[in-house]
Amino acid sequence: MDLLAMTLEMCKLKFFLQNIVMRGNKYDSSPVTPRTRLERLLRERELRKSSRFSQPSAEATDVNREAELPANDPCSAEGDHLGLPNEEELLEGVAAASAFADGCQRQDVRPTKQRLLVVTNRLPVSATRRGEGLWQLEMSVGGLVTALLGLKEFDARWIGWAGVNVPDDVGRKTLTNALAQKRCIPVFLDEAMVHQYYNGYCNNILWPLFHYLPLPQEDRLATTRSFQSQFDAYKKANQMFAEVVNQHYEEGDVVWCHDYHLMFLPKCLKEYNKNMKVGWFLHTPFPSSEIHRTLPSRSELLRSVLVADLVGFHTYDYARHFVSACTRILGLEGTPEGVEDQGKLTRVAAFPIGIDSERFIRALELPQVKDHMKELKQRFAGRKVMLGVDRLDMIKGIPQKILAFEKFLEENPHWRDRVVLLQIAVPTRTDVPEYQKLTSQVHEIVGRINGRFGTLTAVPIHHLDRSLDFHALCALYAVTDVALVTSLRDGMNLVSYEFVACQASKKGVLILSEFAGAAQSLGAGAILVNPWNITEVASSISYALDMPADEREKRHQHNFKHVTTHTSQEWAATFVSELNDTIVEAQLRTRQVPPLLPMKDAVDCYSKSNNRLLILGFNSTLTESVDALGRNGQLKEIELKLHPDIKEPLKKLCDDPKTTIVVLSGSDRTVLDDNFNDYNMWLAAENGIFLRPTMGEWMTTMPENLYMDWVESVKHVFEYFTERTPRSHFELRETSLVWNYKYSDVEFGRIQARDMLQHLWTGPISNASVDVVQGSRSVEVRAVGVTKGAAIDRILGEIVRYKGMKSPIDYVLSVGDFLTKDEDVYTFFEPELPSESPPAARGMLANLVRTSVPKISASKSVSKSSRLKKQRSMSTLEKRAISHGNEIVLQPVMQDRKSMREGSSVLDLKGDNYFSCAVGRKRSNARYLLGSANDVVTLLKELVQCPPSS
Repeated sequence: MDLLAMTLEMCKLKFFLQNIVMRGNKYDSSPVTPRTRLERLLRERELRKSSRFSQPSAEATDVNREAELPANDPCSAEGDHLGLPNEEELLEGVAAASAFADGCQRQDVRPTKQRLLVVTNRLPVSATRRGEGLWQLEMSVGGLVTALLGLKEFDARWIGWAGVNVPDDVGRKTLTNALAQKRCIPVFLDEAMVHQYYNGYCNNILWPLFHYLPLPQEDRLATTRSFQSQFDAYKKANQMFAEVVNQHYEEGDVVWCHDYHLMFLPKCLKEYNKNMKVGWFLHTPFPSSEIHRTLPSRSELLRSVLVADLVGFHTYDYARHFVSACTRILGLEGTPEGVEDQGKLTRVAAFPIGIDSERFIRALELPQVKDHMKELKQRFAGRKVMLGVDRLDMIKGIPQKILAFEKFLEENPHWRDRVVLLQIAVPTRTDVPEYQKLTSQVHEIVGRINGRFGTLTAVPIHHLDRSLDFHALCALYAVTDVALVTSLRDGMNLVSYEFVACQASKKGVLILSEFAGAAQSLGAGAILVNPWNITEVASSISYALDMPADEREKRHQHNFKHVTTHTSQEWAATFVSELNDTIVEAQLRTRQVPPLLPMKDAVDCYSKSNNRLLILGFNSTLTESVDALGRNGQLKEIELKLHPDIKEPLKKLCDDPKTTIVVLSGSDRTVLDDNFNDYNMWLAAENGIFLRPTMGEWMTTMPENLYMDWVESVKHVFEYFTERTPRSHFELRETSLVWNYKYSDVEFGRIQARDMLQHLWTGPISNASVDVVQGSRSVEVRAVGVTKGAAIDRILGEIVRYKGMKSPIDYVLSVGDFLTKDEDVYTFFEPELPSESPPAARGMLANLVRTSVPKISASKSVSKSSRLKKQRSMSTLEKRAISHGNEIVLQPVMQDRKSMREGSSVLDLKGDNYFSCAVGRKRSNARYLLGSANDVVTLLKELVQCPPSS
């Protein structure tokens, strides 16, 4: 009874700690968490350790079945995880999570296990129909299976294709019921779908490309059509997976999608429920952007994956390639955390998978394994044993391995009768001509070498075209002196891990291809080789066979420590933990993101007001969207044109006598003249420096004296970098210069921008009164204090004087895609609220405070005006700039200036009569967001159609 009570108390403690840490859990009601992301992850790690300590160790049983390898599934082949659990161990392990939780629930302990929906192309069981309503379930092994067995702290369910065509409803129902007992949920795909989606697009297009093999050649138009139909089937199959997930999804579940088969799944899932927690992990390499960009569907696949909350890869190289592809192909922003798209951050990280090392270590103590070891030692007595275990696949480098061994025997005659290479080559995709050709090639090379160096009693190479059972494989690992892994490309290759786990006694040497993902983890203890360099591999074989015992010991201990600590269970738990924490981080960021514009409220307030002011940006607000890849986009951006659908509603709004429209832009005056001459509005060019009504002349709103001696020296710098940065350009304006590298190579453009800034700060502008404004793909140098917000008060004053405005402005709509420095235009119209309030809070407080300024009352607007003096362009820095001796004088067209308070004093705004909207920027000082210029079009059309005020 004491032991039972102690166990129950440990269960309670574990559940309590999990409630604290697992913020994403739907049962979570305790918000007490460490403050930083690192603190949360460290606490979760300690929780997992204590959880494993409190659980009884698994018995070293149920390892008697043969690990049969499927012959046509490159996904399961990726890890080459050939020593895998049997059916009972897998299914009982997956079911253990809920059983343990149910037992504790009966003891009145709150349930804390988070549900985990694991979605893979194939279920961990294959189904064979044995009669009406009868099914036989057999193991389908793969490197992923063992990893997910260790997730005892989650209530796991597995969703995937059962590997069989079931056209009838009765068969589907009985199979679903049978799989439900194993906590598996089937997705039913017909033969045509499997052929197009799996055999076609997955195996014929994506898998070769991700392993740096070229796409199939298109010699006929029909081939192109076939590729498109396969891609359509791929998307449809992913949608079918999403429908099954959605049927079984419960709020708070974590959905973990796996591999290249399901790259569209995150997008499909988020379309069902945008709050769903979705992670995606790739078990193959991810190629460099130069390879990935050859894929016709490159952009769609990348954008679909980016919808996930967390994207995982085996190595940092693969993660780096993915981020590079997103920046170079999609034009998005890559950050150390991942990929950012309009304020949404998709976290990208490396999670190297491992093996269940304890299972291999325990297996070496089994009698049947010891018997195998004894037999092998007798069979190869007096000879060094080299081992290769691979699937017979083009990417495994088996011909290169055997040729290197031949060269070694050729250069080292004294080893010819003292070493043997055992090559296990598991057949795969035997119906594909390329694989049949590879098999013949390997057999030919092996036969030639054995004929050349073999004797009547012994041959140097033993080649097996089949798999081995788990016990035989462990014994073979244990007696091996040198393991040879020569993959040309491999996502991870867990054979190297299995070999290390079984080498506690032998301390054998691992020769590992630098192109295998495992080289990132085991490289320090292994001998890394380039498998294409036959001479190097042959030399490494000689070095490994002659390696001193102390060096073998050091190398083995380094790798053994990594393999036993970075297990498959730890990998899976770490990924899910990071996914949960990514959701927490996203929620924290979301609190700082303004909500979407309530269009109905904006239109209603507009219709009830009598004197409206609309401040509109130009670029990306009133213009057509530009292709981020730059296909004709650069010309469109240089020659900015109005969005064709915006012209009519904008014209009608301009003709409304109760509405004043100001286009406030950083563009040159000529650009605004070309686009808006036919409209009755106000134009403010170069961030408000120049102003005119379309029926009048340009005037300047800046002080008469402005120091501009820095222009020529900055211009020379911009010219220099433009010449050396292809597809970049710069604009020379009256009070600023802008260098734009939006259409240049992203990474090269950033490097050039950094060099430019360093040169500017140490040279031309080191003592100049200028502001340097960095955009996402631009660098702007402007006179100090020149911002849109600083110019607004003077612009309003000019409008009041010009129009003889008597009634106060009682409605303001400010919309634009402004740089961060220019977003003071949004805060200009905010009521008197604490400046530190976030945008959403400002909006809510404004509705509560209802701050109102009486009609054109200077005495009541003193507080507002005095606060706005900080935003004027006549700052202290400006006054210092004007005091320089050599200033450039800008002659104002206007003859007299109104008081600087006049612009702000004409406002009679209530909190809910002011709408500031950022276009396409989720991190903004604006109150609200609009997604794109198309949403601006919709808004203006709604304003036009609203009924006039009474």
